[in-house]
Amino acid sequence: MEMQNEYYYRHAEAVLGQVQDEVLMNSVFEKYKPEVVFHAAAYKHVPMIEKNPWQAVTNNIIGSRVLMETAMRHQVERFVVVSTDKAVRPTNVMGASKRVTELIMQCLQGNHTKFMAVRFGNVVGSSGSVIPFFRRQIEQGGPVTVTHPEVNRFFMTIPEASQMILQAGAMGEGGEIFILRMGTPVKIADMARDLIRLSGKEPDVDIKIVFTGLREGEKLYEELITAGEDILPTGHKKVMVLRSSSHLNGAGYLLEARKRLYRDIDELVEIAACHDAKGIKAKLKEIVPEFTPQENEGVL
Repeated sequence: MEMQNEYYYRHAEAVLGQVQDEVLMNSVFEKYKPEVVFHAAAYKHVPMIEKNPWQAVTNNIIGSRVLMETAMRHQVERFVVVSTDKAVRPTNVMGASKRVTELIMQCLQGNHTKFMAVRFGNVVGSSGSVIPFFRRQIEQGGPVTVTHPEVNRFFMTIPEASQMILQAGAMGEGGEIFILRMGTPVKIADMARDLIRLSGKEPDVDIKIVFTGLREGEKLYEELITAGEDILPTGHKKVMVLRSSSHLNGAGYLLEARKRLYRDIDELVEIAACHDAKGIKAKLKEIVPEFTPQENEGVL
């Protein structure tokens, strides 16, 4: 709807549904016969998912598996998973669910469809972005709320994010995780002060900055790579690729890895059906050993 109304793009057709609806996904793929799929559907609000972790299982994990398997059945040529830097040593359910999605993607190699993922930092100006949030607080006279004085994040622009997805789709050979060279992470408190000054006000004089404390599952800083991942250059100077050792173990290894992963996911689905938050986190920890769930606010 946005593309049609705001950008006058008339060749897009919206389909209302859920990615975990296998019957609908098969129908859509049968009708439109896509050659390339960009999978960006996910719940990404960290505090909300911490309170409702079963939704991360249903939407982020099962929805992704259904969509990837549907793509395989319909001989899609390329499939790009939009992931997040929160999937690296995750401390929250959202990040852990996206890491599981990356693992599914890597286990599905060796068929006609080439799967790849892109890890994003924060996209400036996207839905839920911190900058519009700060601007609204400044317009209302403050205070501007920041979780912690030292919290920092990687940022990328919407054009950078769009180009990265397209580059990944073009360059991927199957199983890669791409990341953007995003430079130095930005301290959120400094960003808040800069936005206050840009509005013609003085931080902590005209507009107060209030530190509210890290939310459950929130890190002081995000990372872009995890243990066992090698950074390699690509043909694009701003795009790097991570290639895990799983690609070097052959089709037999991938098949066994997929069987183990699917058994774990099936158990996770049963736990999620009982709305057992602790059980979900414990099972995610089994699947993603580097996941360190936090019961209360904390610092990592």
